[in-house]
Amino acid sequence: MIAPGKAEKRAARAARLSAALRENLKRRKAQARGRAKSDDLKEPSSSENAAAEAGTPDFRRNRGRD
Repeated sequence: MIAPGKAEKRAARAARLSAALRENLKRRKAQARGRAKSDDLKEPSSSENAAAEAGTPDFRRNRGRD
Protein backbone atom coordinates (compact mmCIF):
# COMPACT_ATOMS: atom_id res chain seq x y z
CA MET A 1 0.00 0.00 0.00
CA ILE A 2 1.21 3.49 -0.82
CA ALA A 3 1.47 5.97 2.03
CA PRO A 4 -0.85 8.99 1.76
CA GLY A 5 2.05 11.41 1.41
CA LYS A 6 3.57 9.36 -1.40
CA ALA A 7 0.28 9.16 -3.25
CA GLU A 8 -0.04 12.95 -3.20
CA LYS A 9 3.54 13.36 -4.39
CA ARG A 10 2.98 10.91 -7.24
CA ALA A 11 -0.23 12.64 -8.26
CA ALA A 12 1.46 16.05 -8.19
CA ARG A 13 4.38 14.71 -10.25
CA ALA A 14 2.02 13.15 -12.78
CA ALA A 15 0.15 16.45 -13.09
CA ARG A 16 3.40 18.40 -13.61
CA LEU A 17 4.58 15.93 -16.24
CA SER A 18 1.23 16.04 -18.04
CA ALA A 19 1.31 19.83 -18.14
CA ALA A 20 4.92 19.83 -19.38
CA LEU A 21 4.07 17.33 -22.12
CA ARG A 22 1.09 19.43 -23.26
CA GLU A 23 3.23 22.58 -23.41
CA ASN A 24 5.96 20.71 -25.30
CA LEU A 25 3.43 19.41 -27.82
CA LYS A 26 2.00 22.90 -28.34
CA ARG A 27 5.52 24.29 -28.88
CA ARG A 28 6.43 21.55 -31.35
CA LYS A 29 3.20 22.02 -33.30
CA ALA A 30 3.82 25.77 -33.52
CA GLN A 31 7.36 25.12 -34.78
CA ALA A 32 6.06 22.65 -37.38
CA ARG A 33 3.44 25.15 -38.55
CA GLY A 34 6.13 27.81 -38.87
CA ARG A 35 8.38 25.49 -40.84
CA ALA A 36 5.53 24.45 -43.12
CA LYS A 37 4.66 28.08 -43.76
CA SER A 38 8.27 28.98 -44.59
CA ASP A 39 8.61 25.88 -46.79
CA ASP A 40 5.55 26.97 -48.78
CA LEU A 41 7.07 30.39 -49.41
CA LYS A 42 10.44 29.24 -50.74
CA GLU A 43 11.05 27.33 -53.94
CA PRO A 44 12.50 23.83 -53.68
CA SER A 45 16.17 23.44 -54.52
CA SER A 46 17.41 21.42 -57.48
CA SER A 47 18.29 18.41 -55.28
CA GLU A 48 14.75 18.39 -53.90
CA ASN A 49 13.38 18.51 -57.45
CA ALA A 50 15.61 15.62 -58.48
CA ALA A 51 14.43 13.49 -55.55
CA ALA A 52 10.80 14.35 -56.25
CA GLU A 53 11.15 13.53 -59.94
CA ALA A 54 12.89 10.23 -59.21
CA GLY A 55 10.08 9.23 -56.84
CA THR A 56 12.50 8.38 -54.04
CA PRO A 57 11.80 9.51 -50.50
CA ASP A 58 14.09 12.10 -48.96
CA PHE A 59 15.29 10.90 -45.55
CA ARG A 60 17.67 13.75 -44.79
CA ARG A 61 17.15 15.34 -41.38
CA ASN A 62 17.65 18.97 -42.48
CA ARG A 63 16.17 19.02 -45.95
CA GLY A 64 16.25 22.79 -46.44
CA ARG A 65 19.98 23.11 -45.75
CA ASP A 66 22.47 21.72 -48.28
